[in-house]
Amino acid sequence: MKNTCAMLVSATFVLPVANAQENINDSTPPLSTCAVEPISFNSAALMPKGHIKVQANRTEIIQNKVALFSGNVDITSDTAVISASQAQVNENGKDLIAKGNVRYQDPQLSVESDAVSLRSEEERLEMENTKYQLTGFVGQGAAQDILLDTDTGIVLKNVSFTTCPEGDEDWMIRASEISLEKGTMWGQAKHTRFYVADVPVFYLPYFAFPVSNQRQTGLLFPELTSSSTTGVDYQQPFYWNIAPNYDMTITPRVMTLRGLQLNTEFRHLGEKSESMAYVEYLPSDNDLDSQPDRYFYRIEHQGEINDNWVLGVDFNGLSDDNYIVDLGSDYYSRADTHLYRTISLNYYSKNLLVGMHVKDFEVLGDTAESYRALPELKVNYQTPWGKYLTFNLDSELAYFDSTSESAPKATRFHVAPTVALPLRSAWGEFVAETSLLQTIYKQENIQDTDLSEDVTRTLGQARLFGALYFEKDEAWFNKDMSMTLEPKIQYLYTSYEDQTDIGQYDSTPLLTDVEGLFRGQEFTGLDRISDNNQITLGLTTRMLDKNNREQFVLSVGQIFYLEDNKVVAATKNQDRSALAAEVDWRLNKRWYLHSDVQVTTDTDKVDLSSTGIEYRKDAARFIQLSHRYVRDLSGETIDQVGVSASWPIAENWQWVGRSYRDLDGDRSIETYTGLQYESCCWAVRVVAYRNLNNRYDSTGEQSIDDFDSGVSMQFIFKGIGTSGTQRSMLEDGLFGYRQPYSLN
Repeated sequence: MKNTCAMLVSATFVLPVANAQENINDSTPPLSTCAVEPISFNSAALMPKGHIKVQANRTEIIQNKVALFSGNVDITSDTAVISASQAQVNENGKDLIAKGNVRYQDPQLSVESDAVSLRSEEERLEMENTKYQLTGFVGQGAAQDILLDTDTGIVLKNVSFTTCPEGDEDWMIRASEISLEKGTMWGQAKHTRFYVADVPVFYLPYFAFPVSNQRQTGLLFPELTSSSTTGVDYQQPFYWNIAPNYDMTITPRVMTLRGLQLNTEFRHLGEKSESMAYVEYLPSDNDLDSQPDRYFYRIEHQGEINDNWVLGVDFNGLSDDNYIVDLGSDYYSRADTHLYRTISLNYYSKNLLVGMHVKDFEVLGDTAESYRALPELKVNYQTPWGKYLTFNLDSELAYFDSTSESAPKATRFHVAPTVALPLRSAWGEFVAETSLLQTIYKQENIQDTDLSEDVTRTLGQARLFGALYFEKDEAWFNKDMSMTLEPKIQYLYTSYEDQTDIGQYDSTPLLTDVEGLFRGQEFTGLDRISDNNQITLGLTTRMLDKNNREQFVLSVGQIFYLEDNKVVAATKNQDRSALAAEVDWRLNKRWYLHSDVQVTTDTDKVDLSSTGIEYRKDAARFIQLSHRYVRDLSGETIDQVGVSASWPIAENWQWVGRSYRDLDGDRSIETYTGLQYESCCWAVRVVAYRNLNNRYDSTGEQSIDDFDSGVSMQFIFKGIGTSGTQRSMLEDGLFGYRQPYSLN
């Protein structure tokens, strides 16, 4: 009976029928698990390889040619277990016939059958009138006959499949025949019907599908949406598995208002690199009078040249300013005004970092012109000096160019050696450091400006920083918590030099929070370095539970200026900065609060604030209120309030909603709602939205009055593809969901 064991192995080919499509695109998170538990199989019960064991209440052997077994017959091989009421073995194991409540089990499959016939010489296994269930996976079905042949593979006659529980099949696939040829990664289905609630909704006379865990060429799940900018929008991705290390996804997109678009994504994975090329092309936009050709592309690459050198590329472009607004993007949002293009070559070692960059971008609309670094070289060298000191050298060489012919251009060289004394321990830290900031400019195209052709700027800087960490076993208001008190103080001095003859190539004012008070710089870049003679005070307190988790964190800080600032472009015109504070508070197991605020102390006016409070009952139930205020952001006031919620409204029904309102303009800026029904084996999702369009007009000005609205619907059939649930609905939309707290 040794040959019998080899035949039972072929039954394992059945599993990929159910999950092959899911393996095509495994980047999305799985849906929630079904209440029906999948069956399991204990492989430890199998026999050693090449052995077989038969157990029965009664055994009869006729002339050493026929063996009859009856009563609780169990046949165990090294690959599977067969149980039956009776079994007959002929010709010393050449043929096996099992009848009566036959059950076949292996690590992938469980089959109930009226009869099982196995012919060892022909290596053929046949099961009649079967019901099968996948091991470790919620998937089951039935087949009139299952034929397994070592040479040809497996054939299922009049077969059905569903991931729904037995007796509650909301959807099902039926086919007259499914065959899986041995040695190939493809299965074939004939006369396939797709049923929803016993109603046939789709028919295919023939289709092929992958039958392995490897990615295979084939159709992915489509996406159907509708909006006022595209009309009815249908996308059908096609995945092409070109080779194990590179592939392509081709997605035709049909929009009733705009026409047919073709999107392609090519990916390549090397031993030490990965690359992606993405192209969208709409040959003629029917929604615009001139019917222009429209496109978007992006190229990404990240790879090691050797152990120390890394090359990076991020390059993209589009046909017009309104492309993202009209057609959407997986890489940019409607609020983006720049598409960055960067090529970088970086060297890493223990003490030395070298970065060579070319930084360019495409400006959308009538956005203020920005400078490009073509190219930029940065070098950082750090090494210890003796037992206590460290030496750090930062240097940079960059050339700044602009597309505007009248704008100045500049070559900038900067070097900043720093000697520091860092002392750190568990109870505190002290850092003393001094730096020399040397910058040289060579400026061009400066006619009719106050800029100088050659500028040399030399600044000195000294910094003293100290912090102490106190801990108490009992908190002020709760004896079950511990409490920390962390005062910080910093003195910063930076010498002054007139910088009005230097253009601003990469410098803009920085918004300041509590941590930013200790930064010591009020601008990005190097074109404006403010003179400082100031003391910064900060204090943080934390309350921690017995598991060392933060329940409450409060930080406050303020800068005190010892003398007036002289740099014209600096924002300091008082004897102190705004008072900055930030709080994160886990009020209890379900309530969370986050707030940060900056208040000008001489006028008591709020310059900037952000507040979020959230009630979270569990992963599916929460309500969040938020408010954001900025007194002056590029000449505008930001005053917005929002509410987000996710809540089950009935069994299997989940609702997600979000609304943001501009209080300064007294209008809604986004309304988003989604409703999803999810059963054990399928789900349907409907989403509706209305938000600002942000479209650019012919002069480059961005509209602040037009709105875009749309509706989308998506069906999800579990087991033949996956997608996100309420979490993805929360992340969709103009603003999306953000956790309002950052406690550890």
